[in-house]
Amino acid sequence: MLDDLDVKILQLLQRNARMTNADISRSVGIAPSAVLKRIRRLEEDRVILSYETRVAPEAFGLEMGAFVKIHSDEKPGETAVGRKIAAMPEVEEVHFMAADFYYLVKLREKNPAAHTRFVKKLGDIGVRDCYTLLILETLKETFALHKEDDVK
Repeated sequence: MLDDLDVKILQLLQRNARMTNADISRSVGIAPSAVLKRIRRLEEDRVILSYETRVAPEAFGLEMGAFVKIHSDEKPGETAVGRKIAAMPEVEEVHFMAADFYYLVKLREKNPAAHTRFVKKLGDIGVRDCYTLLILETLKETFALHKEDDVK
Protein backbone atom coordinates (compact mmCIF):
# COMPACT_ATOMS: atom_id res chain seq x y z
CA MET A 1 0.00 0.00 0.00
CA LEU A 2 1.26 3.44 -0.91
CA ASP A 3 1.38 6.13 1.72
CA ASP A 4 1.17 9.88 1.02
CA LEU A 5 4.97 10.20 0.94
CA ASP A 6 5.28 7.42 -1.66
CA VAL A 7 2.66 9.17 -3.79
CA LYS A 8 4.51 12.50 -3.58
CA ILE A 9 7.77 10.82 -4.60
CA LEU A 10 6.04 9.07 -7.51
CA GLN A 11 4.44 12.29 -8.68
CA LEU A 12 7.82 14.02 -8.70
CA LEU A 13 9.43 11.16 -10.61
CA GLN A 14 6.58 11.07 -13.12
CA ARG A 15 7.25 14.72 -13.92
CA ASN A 16 11.04 14.24 -14.06
CA ALA A 17 12.55 10.76 -13.73
CA ARG A 18 16.03 12.31 -13.66
CA MET A 19 15.31 14.24 -10.46
CA THR A 20 18.01 13.58 -7.89
CA ASN A 21 17.31 12.04 -4.51
CA ALA A 22 18.55 15.30 -2.95
CA ASP A 23 16.00 17.32 -4.93
CA ILE A 24 13.22 14.89 -4.04
CA SER A 25 14.37 15.02 -0.42
CA ARG A 26 14.00 18.81 -0.33
CA SER A 27 10.54 18.59 -1.91
CA VAL A 28 9.11 15.97 0.45
CA GLY A 29 11.03 16.80 3.62
CA ILE A 30 12.94 13.57 4.33
CA ALA A 31 16.62 12.59 4.07
CA PRO A 32 18.04 11.61 0.66
CA SER A 33 18.87 8.15 2.05
CA ALA A 34 15.21 7.68 3.01
CA VAL A 35 14.16 8.74 -0.50
CA LEU A 36 16.54 6.19 -2.01
CA LYS A 37 15.20 3.46 0.28
CA ARG A 38 11.61 4.25 -0.71
CA ILE A 39 12.42 4.37 -4.43
CA ARG A 40 14.21 1.01 -4.23
CA ARG A 41 11.18 -0.49 -2.42
CA LEU A 42 8.84 0.94 -5.07
CA GLU A 43 11.01 -0.64 -7.78
CA GLU A 44 11.18 -4.00 -5.98
CA ASP A 45 7.40 -3.98 -5.44
CA ARG A 46 6.97 -3.22 -9.17
CA VAL A 47 5.17 0.04 -8.52
CA ILE A 48 7.89 1.74 -10.58
CA LEU A 49 8.09 -0.41 -13.70
CA SER A 50 10.83 1.37 -15.68
CA TYR A 51 12.46 4.65 -16.59
CA GLU A 52 12.17 5.77 -20.20
CA THR A 53 13.17 8.66 -22.40
CA ARG A 54 10.29 10.01 -24.42
CA VAL A 55 11.39 10.89 -27.94
CA ALA A 56 9.43 12.91 -30.49
CA PRO A 57 8.28 10.42 -33.18
CA GLU A 58 9.07 13.02 -35.83
CA ALA A 59 12.76 12.74 -34.91
CA PHE A 60 12.62 9.27 -36.49
CA GLY A 61 10.47 10.36 -39.42
CA LEU A 62 7.36 8.78 -37.90
CA GLU A 63 4.90 11.44 -39.01
CA MET A 64 1.76 9.28 -38.95
CA GLY A 65 0.09 7.96 -35.81
CA ALA A 66 -2.96 5.73 -35.77
CA PHE A 67 -5.14 3.53 -33.64
CA VAL A 68 -6.26 0.30 -35.26
CA LYS A 69 -9.25 -1.75 -34.15
CA ILE A 70 -8.49 -5.38 -34.95
CA HIS A 71 -10.77 -8.39 -35.33
CA SER A 72 -9.28 -11.87 -35.24
CA ASP A 73 -10.67 -15.38 -35.45
CA GLU A 74 -9.17 -16.42 -32.13
CA LYS A 75 -11.23 -18.32 -29.60
CA PRO A 76 -12.53 -16.12 -26.76
CA GLY A 77 -9.75 -15.27 -24.32
CA GLU A 78 -6.87 -16.27 -26.60
CA THR A 79 -4.23 -13.60 -27.27
CA ALA A 80 -1.73 -15.26 -29.62
CA VAL A 81 -2.46 -12.82 -32.45
CA GLY A 82 -2.12 -9.88 -30.06
CA ARG A 83 1.30 -11.10 -28.96
CA LYS A 84 2.41 -11.28 -32.61
CA ILE A 85 1.14 -7.75 -33.18
CA ALA A 86 3.00 -6.56 -30.06
CA ALA A 87 6.27 -7.85 -31.55
CA MET A 88 5.98 -5.54 -34.58
CA PRO A 89 8.37 -2.56 -34.29
CA GLU A 90 5.86 0.10 -35.38
CA VAL A 91 3.42 -0.89 -32.64
CA GLU A 92 3.51 1.19 -29.44
CA GLU A 93 0.57 -0.37 -27.57
CA VAL A 94 -1.66 -3.43 -27.85
CA HIS A 95 -4.77 -3.74 -25.70
CA PHE A 96 -6.96 -6.87 -25.49
CA MET A 97 -10.47 -5.46 -25.40
CA ALA A 98 -13.94 -6.24 -24.11
CA ALA A 99 -15.60 -4.73 -27.17
CA ASP A 100 -16.91 -5.56 -30.64
CA PHE A 101 -13.26 -6.01 -31.67
CA TYR A 102 -10.41 -7.99 -30.09
CA TYR A 103 -7.50 -5.56 -29.99
CA LEU A 104 -6.89 -1.83 -29.97
CA VAL A 105 -3.42 -1.05 -31.30
CA LYS A 106 -1.53 2.24 -31.30
CA LEU A 107 1.25 2.66 -33.82
CA ARG A 108 3.55 5.20 -35.43
CA GLU A 109 4.55 5.04 -39.07
CA LYS A 110 6.29 7.15 -41.69
CA ASN A 111 3.45 7.39 -44.22
CA PRO A 112 0.40 5.68 -45.75
CA ALA A 113 2.61 3.24 -47.69
CA ALA A 114 4.09 2.02 -44.39
CA HIS A 115 0.57 1.55 -43.06
CA THR A 116 -0.34 -0.52 -46.11
CA ARG A 117 2.62 -2.81 -45.35
CA PHE A 118 1.46 -3.05 -41.72
CA VAL A 119 -2.06 -4.07 -42.76
CA LYS A 120 -0.64 -6.74 -45.06
CA LYS A 121 1.45 -8.10 -42.15
CA LEU A 122 -1.75 -8.30 -40.08
CA GLY A 123 -3.31 -10.52 -42.73
CA ASP A 124 -0.30 -12.83 -42.61
CA ILE A 125 -0.72 -13.47 -38.86
CA GLY A 126 -4.43 -14.28 -38.82
CA VAL A 127 -6.20 -10.94 -38.50
CA ARG A 128 -9.66 -11.13 -40.06
CA ASP A 129 -10.38 -7.41 -40.31
CA CYS A 130 -9.09 -4.05 -39.12
CA TYR A 131 -10.28 -0.47 -38.95
CA THR A 132 -7.78 2.40 -38.86
CA LEU A 133 -8.34 5.63 -36.95
CA LEU A 134 -5.79 8.22 -38.09
CA ILE A 135 -4.46 10.59 -35.42
CA LEU A 136 -4.68 14.17 -36.70
CA GLU A 137 -3.39 15.90 -33.55
CA THR A 138 -2.50 14.68 -30.06
CA LEU A 139 -3.83 16.98 -27.36
CA LYS A 140 -2.60 14.92 -24.40
CA GLU A 141 -0.39 11.88 -24.13
CA THR A 142 1.08 10.77 -20.82
CA PHE A 143 1.94 7.76 -18.73
CA ALA A 144 1.60 9.79 -15.53
CA LEU A 145 -0.97 8.32 -13.16
CA HIS A 146 -3.01 10.05 -10.51
CA LYS A 147 -4.72 8.99 -7.32
CA GLU A 148 -8.51 9.03 -7.50
CA ASP A 149 -8.76 11.72 -4.83
CA ASP A 150 -6.38 13.95 -6.87
CA VAL A 151 -9.10 14.38 -9.51
CA LYS A 152 -11.13 17.53 -9.03
